[in-house]
Amino acid sequence: MSILTKFFRKGQDGAHLQPLYRAVVAAGRQPGWYVEGQVADTLDGRFDMVAAMLSLSLLRLEAEGGTYAAESAMLTEIFIDDMDGQLREIGVGDVVVGKHIGRMMSALGGRLGAYRDAFDGRETLETVLERNLYRGVSPDPAALAWATERLRAVHGAITAMPAMALLDGEWPEL
Repeated sequence: MSILTKFFRKGQDGAHLQPLYRAVVAAGRQPGWYVEGQVADTLDGRFDMVAAMLSLSLLRLEAEGGTYAAESAMLTEIFIDDMDGQLREIGVGDVVVGKHIGRMMSALGGRLGAYRDAFDGRETLETVLERNLYRGVSPDPAALAWATERLRAVHGAITAMPAMALLDGEWPEL
C-alpha cells in the first residue's frame, strides 16, 4: 500500500479485502482458463486472467455508484503490491519495477474499460477477449467460445450477488 494511502486512510489498510483478492487470484488461476480456454499459461497469460477477474470485481463494485470507491481503490492497491512483489520475486530490479508497475496499471485500466464496454454492449465480449486475453492472436473458436461463456457466467454471478458478499471474499462456484 502506498505511503500516501496509508497516511490518508489511517486504520484502513485493506486487510479486510485480502479474502476477496485471494478469491480473485484463485479464480484467475483456475486450470480451465488455460486448458479449455487456451489462455497462454505464461506470466502474461496469468496476469491477463487475474486482471480479468479483478476487472469483473471492480465493475461489480462500480455498479453501486460511489458507495465502494474506497474499497475499489484499496483492492487496486493490493493488486499493485502483489504485482510489485511478483516482479521482485522473478528478479526484476528496483530501477525498473516502477516502469513495469506503471505498464501493468495501464493494462488493468485498459482492460477495465474494455470489459465495461463489453458488458454494456458497446463492444462484443469476443472482440475484447481476443484483444486483451489472447493479446491479438486469434484463438481456436472453441476456446474463445468457452472463455466467452465462462467470463459471462462469472460476470453474471458476481453481478447477482450482494456487493458485501463479494467484499467479504465470497466468489461464485461455477
